[in-house]
Amino acid sequence: MRYCINCCIHLLPYDLHRQCFRCRGPNHNNQKCPVCKGENKIPLYTDSKQMKLLAVLEVRTDHRESWNGFFCLRKAKLCSLIFGLIIMTLVMASYILTGAKHGLLLIPSPFHYGAFTSNPSLMDNESLSDMKDHYQPSKMNISYVKDYPSIKLIIDTITSKVEFITRERPDLEELRKQEPHMFSVIPNKFLPNSKNPCWYEEYRGNTTTDPYATNSYALYSKRFRTIFDYLRKVFWNHLYHYKDKHYRLRCLPHFYIIGQPKCGTTDLYDRLRLHPDVRFSAIKEPHWWTRKRFGIIRLRDGFHDRYPVEDYLDLFDLAAHQIQGVLQSEAAKERGKMNNIIIGEASASTMWDNNAWIFFYDNSTEGEPPYLIQDFIHAFQPNAKLIIMLRDPVERLYSDYLYFASANKSVEDFHEKVAESLQLFENCMLDYSLRACVYNNTLNNAMPVRLQVGLYVVYLLDWLTVFDKDQILVLRLEDHASNVKYTMHMVFQFLDLGPLSEKQEALITKSPASNTRRPEDKSLGPMLPTTKAILRDFYRPFNTKLAQVLFDDAFLWKRT
Repeated sequence: MRYCINCCIHLLPYDLHRQCFRCRGPNHNNQKCPVCKGENKIPLYTDSKQMKLLAVLEVRTDHRESWNGFFCLRKAKLCSLIFGLIIMTLVMASYILTGAKHGLLLIPSPFHYGAFTSNPSLMDNESLSDMKDHYQPSKMNISYVKDYPSIKLIIDTITSKVEFITRERPDLEELRKQEPHMFSVIPNKFLPNSKNPCWYEEYRGNTTTDPYATNSYALYSKRFRTIFDYLRKVFWNHLYHYKDKHYRLRCLPHFYIIGQPKCGTTDLYDRLRLHPDVRFSAIKEPHWWTRKRFGIIRLRDGFHDRYPVEDYLDLFDLAAHQIQGVLQSEAAKERGKMNNIIIGEASASTMWDNNAWIFFYDNSTEGEPPYLIQDFIHAFQPNAKLIIMLRDPVERLYSDYLYFASANKSVEDFHEKVAESLQLFENCMLDYSLRACVYNNTLNNAMPVRLQVGLYVVYLLDWLTVFDKDQILVLRLEDHASNVKYTMHMVFQFLDLGPLSEKQEALITKSPASNTRRPEDKSLGPMLPTTKAILRDFYRPFNTKLAQVLFDDAFLWKRT
């Protein structure tokens, strides 16, 4: 079966007409060839017999059809290209606007942080989230500063501005003026027969009064309502009756685990509370000294009503009931015997978080807080004991990022956040002191990772201005992880705790570690080597000073 496809139905290009068997065969005649003659009716040959396709197949050999198809194709491609460019433009515009809004895409250079507000009343009307907008990051794409040499210049600038200047300790009368109610509630002397600081306070309520009705911890947190329900049931059983008056035993902690976050404080807390002579607050981390007494529940939510000191003291009622039982039973049997139960509190923000000072205290000290948390704790408890657990600040920051970042966690994202935070910190250091930048609320909320928490020596030196060195025990997480028994013995000795049986000691030292890294975070792997090198350079001068203060080169963290 031979027939001319090109001549009959024009499906193949015209140049194939030369290969046509009938039209270009040996007997080809231009006068007889219907295509060569330009005729429109073209016969179809099948098995050498002529037949009509649909009677007569009308094929118009108008070459304008091919040109029309060509132009249609070009129009389609052009439309697709224009549509693609529009979509790309919209996506880029959305990306740029979103990045600028969150302050992550654009970062300024030269780096100018701007002035700190000197009017606290102006900032009182703004939420903490609004404070972040006060100082926007600079207008330079973060990708330009990813390389180590560029960021090293920023770190060199910060290092050149670092000065460890001893702060002036405020007078006691100045502290009284700032917190008159607190000083009216907490006495300046405690019971002589109790190792833990406790005192009796007159209770003026009646049997129908709910002693915890207004406690802010119970009102704002559903998790702790069960604890307060129990305290309500047993409250009247623990009142002390004397001369027709009711008294309740009030207590403060004997020791504080003050820091730092992501340094093993939870594990230390879980082990220490297993000791028979140790009790803790009803809530592991009340954050009262640093946040709740200022009305901060969550930083992103702004301020609420301030938690009075009575709400904080309520958290130690469970422990106070046990101390009262010891005092009353021992007083009946052997008068004058000491109570050896001690209470601890483990808010990991106590050491470093003074962010709220700008909203409540006079800002006349060039950005430096006139009063710190330790000033007030020392005013009430000059003999308090403090425990600090630290770790390599580089690893602490990465652990902090993995724990608190909500989405899109990656080593690349961590690197970018470190770079941005370093620039913001440098901007502040160009105009203000190290202490002013470390304790600045606006800067700390603007930085996407908490660089400042790893500046351990800055906080430690400020605590040493009010507490003696022998009142502070500084531990390393690396040592605790490698030898739990040794570090726990150091803590027991520091707190003057009694000896333990082998069974009790095994329970404390051999229990599994608490609050370890989540499996999904472990899958991200370690940080980028460049990021680690950058952070090593940043923290080096602070680690060097810390090792000098503690006379221990282990705090240089050279082997980690």
